[in-house]
Amino acid sequence: MLNFLSYLPDLARGLTITLILMLISTFAGLALAILMTIGSRSERYVLRKGIALFVFFIRGTPLLVQLFLIYYGAGQFEWIRNSSLWIILREPMACAIIALTINSACYTTILLQGAINSVPKNEVAACEAMGMSKWLALRRIIFPRAFRIALPAYSNEVVMILKGTSLASTITLLDLMGVIQQLIAQTYQTVQFYVLAGVIYLLFNAIITTIFNILFKWGAIPNR
Repeated sequence: MLNFLSYLPDLARGLTITLILMLISTFAGLALAILMTIGSRSERYVLRKGIALFVFFIRGTPLLVQLFLIYYGAGQFEWIRNSSLWIILREPMACAIIALTINSACYTTILLQGAINSVPKNEVAACEAMGMSKWLALRRIIFPRAFRIALPAYSNEVVMILKGTSLASTITLLDLMGVIQQLIAQTYQTVQFYVLAGVIYLLFNAIITTIFNILFKWGAIPNR
């Protein structure tokens, strides 16, 4: 019988890396998504189309491909290796955060764009009637309203980010999945450790879902 307690320190270290990846990517991705959403509403055609094409590419390609392009692809360019960027791009942790952040930002941008389009027209008309500029209305009325509309769907995006962190082990990062694979190589207990990994991910997904459900119940985020 496998004694999982003896492997708790290793699992805890891996889980810590996983949670760090998720938290940083979630907040950085949300911040980038806000900027991209604002840019997508710009009057500058090149900026709008550039963001649209970037979002299309990221949403249309697997996260694993994006992760490999950043981690393995960056080193193929000599000018990157000779620049200060290489200090960041040579680290698997940084590459994983960049890939997860960009991926999350593009999906969240679509959520925010849809939420903004769902803001009642009479509220937008009221902003115009009060003489608010486009950006003032966006900052004070439209964006706060859109966040409340988008957050129920955003809970699914946070769950997807957590699941996406499992790919970080493919670039030598010892997150939870990386530690699990190491322990399998040491003990040959494949089924037991993969089931354990699934249970841990399921537990944290349940925690995330519960947090959002509590917010819905309290009325902090209207469920609509």
